[in-house]
Amino acid sequence: MSTGRPNTGVVVTGGASGIGRSCAQALADVGRPVAVWDLDEVGAQETAASLDVTAIGVGVDVADDDAVAAAAARTRDALPSIGGLVHAAGIVVVQPIGSIDFNDFRRVLDVNLTALATITQALLPDLGAAMPGSAVVGIASIDAMVGSAVVPAYCASKSGVLGLTRSMAATLGPLGIRVNAVCPGYIETPMMADGLAVPGVREHFAGAAPLGRIGQPEDIATVVRFLLSDDAAFVTGQAIVADGGVIAVDSLQGATAEPSNLD
Repeated sequence: MSTGRPNTGVVVTGGASGIGRSCAQALADVGRPVAVWDLDEVGAQETAASLDVTAIGVGVDVADDDAVAAAAARTRDALPSIGGLVHAAGIVVVQPIGSIDFNDFRRVLDVNLTALATITQALLPDLGAAMPGSAVVGIASIDAMVGSAVVPAYCASKSGVLGLTRSMAATLGPLGIRVNAVCPGYIETPMMADGLAVPGVREHFAGAAPLGRIGQPEDIATVVRFLLSDDAAFVTGQAIVADGGVIAVDSLQGATAEPSNLD
């Protein structure tokens, strides 16, 4: 397997489970050191301990600026360099317009969207020092592109990730730092477990995809790994959809009552 240089360290938020954990493993598989950040410190440390590379697990609330700064400092001490960021941490609240608790709404935006900017800015000196080949990947969602009636905060946050990705790509491109996003479709993660356990839901989501199945975290992790590698050296400011073909066809009709990928 090609390592797809560079071999610099990568910060992966939300790395205790789901897409984040799979990203950490996929990066470790090609020899990249990893800092696993998660609100679940024990889970972050368990992920880090499972990797056969230099790795650290850090408990951090990515919506807390001071906590992000402290986590960045710990990561600098633990890894030889930091040349990549994957912002996979994400939350959702099921509150359609008319029943929104705006404290919850703001929390979703802070974790899913604002933290991508906060962490990128905190790591910017490291990303610059680790050149060439430094890159940032944000996990968005197909819910950034289509409406889901019951999760407006989630949809807004993931749409914001796409706008932020393009803006940061414009700013950081001249510095040689690439910024992209991945938009997963229906992915089997721990946060999706309750929804997928409802009779008929798994079949409905699988049937919405031309490929005929629910996605796995590994399906997203390999795309992320590509975007962090030199194999994607001329790719920046892009949103790569990995959804089994859901939004390419009309199969989303009636399938938007649940959020697509709960990180």
